[in-house]
Amino acid sequence: MPVVNYEQYCQILDAAQQGDYAYPAINVTSTETANAALKGFADSNSDGIIQLSLGGGQFASGTCIKDSTIGSITIAEHIRRMAEHYDIFIAIHTDHCQPGKVDSFLKPLIEETAKRRAAGLPNLFNSHMFDGSELPLKENLAISVELLKLCADNEIILEIETGVVGGEEDGVDNSAVSNEKLYTTPEDMVDVVKALNGIGKFMLAATFGNVHGVYKPGNVKLSPNILKDGQEAVKKEFGDDYILDLVFHGGSGSDIQDIHETLNYGVIKMNVDTDTQYAFSKGIVDHVFKNYDGMLRIDGEVGNKKVYDPRSYMKAAEISMAKRISQACDDLKSTGKSIFKK
Repeated sequence: MPVVNYEQYCQILDAAQQGDYAYPAINVTSTETANAALKGFADSNSDGIIQLSLGGGQFASGTCIKDSTIGSITIAEHIRRMAEHYDIFIAIHTDHCQPGKVDSFLKPLIEETAKRRAAGLPNLFNSHMFDGSELPLKENLAISVELLKLCADNEIILEIETGVVGGEEDGVDNSAVSNEKLYTTPEDMVDVVKALNGIGKFMLAATFGNVHGVYKPGNVKLSPNILKDGQEAVKKEFGDDYILDLVFHGGSGSDIQDIHETLNYGVIKMNVDTDTQYAFSKGIVDHVFKNYDGMLRIDGEVGNKKVYDPRSYMKAAEISMAKRISQACDDLKSTGKSIFKK
């Protein structure tokens, strides 16, 4: 059963924490991108996390339905069935859910898992993200406490965010956010633990200059030391054995040295979306450029069905995206470290 149960999910996160590596968390929008994620992880013998955003779920439901919840459930069911044929562990996660979408997206998905559990079936989703970073920290944590209780009742891990990831992703534009909000403080991290400790397992997306989107190398100015300072403040408050499971958002364009430094400070999950979107599209564009005359019916010709058959270019896209995921596994040092045993 390669889609993890709660105990297995905790085990792979703990293994990453203890081994100073992290898992790529790959955003998907379709069965094709989900297949690419599974292939990329399997090719690297890495456990991994596959996730859906509100926009990704909406896209997956089609242009008529446009329902984030239904689309996310559909892709999660596909991932679960396909993952059974791989020898790696996979966790299924949902990405950024802002406060205004909790009742229409996050809670219905938790309820879907609760229904499955009541019927004796495994969880559909293993973890969810609540992004309350637009709220004052006190309000953010109040909602986080409520959601963590619901998650804990259903053996789901909750990810929350403090501070704001800059840039634009999935229709949410934080490019004009003031600079100080791009950095989580040690006091914020201590307050998170005070509020959530003992309720259930959680991850924290702490911000240290992260920016969503794509930038040339060197244009994103990260301060990973913020994570180190926060972990030290948490240890001082709760004991030397306490360490937060941290999540790195907005990593596109980051220097590999900065990425590696964050692994020393408790980052066990890094979201990868922009670069895999590009890789998927590049596979299609390469196919089109190489087969232009066959893709279109030009000058009265009939084209070439073998090259305009969507399967031909979607296969190329899957392979291209899977290669980029394997690179992410290398970058995050998870390659070859799957703990799955047949």
